[in-house]
Amino acid sequence: MPAYTFPASFEFLDEIRELVAEIARSGGFSEKAIYSLQLASDEAASNIIEHAYEGVSNAFLYMTCDMKGEEIVITMRDTGTPFDFSSVKEPNLTSDLSDRQIGGLGVYLMRKLMDKVNYETTRTGNLLTMTKRRE
Repeated sequence: MPAYTFPASFEFLDEIRELVAEIARSGGFSEKAIYSLQLASDEAASNIIEHAYEGVSNAFLYMTCDMKGEEIVITMRDTGTPFDFSSVKEPNLTSDLSDRQIGGLGVYLMRKLMDKVNYETTRTGNLLTMTKRRE
């Protein structure tokens, strides 16, 4: 399972999305599913860059993306500020835009687009694992 290292910068989101698409395509995922995988990965990486590494320069995001049978498993690891993933409430998508609470939409999208999403803080950093089964 090759591991990839990306500078924790928004400029590298295209490379992350392309990597996910390439592996998902080789694993037989539909273009619609690939778009969902890219969106979930984009949200995850953006949250790491924006929140875990807020104010930190020269930080890195470590990623794996592999097919395991019928599933694609995407992991992202960082050494930034830990985050209480379980505290994120589902956003109220029916309220007026001006009344909505800021934040939480990325986590909501990851949970909706993927079959399994797990976040844990370890002694070496934070680990996000997202899994989606091929349709």
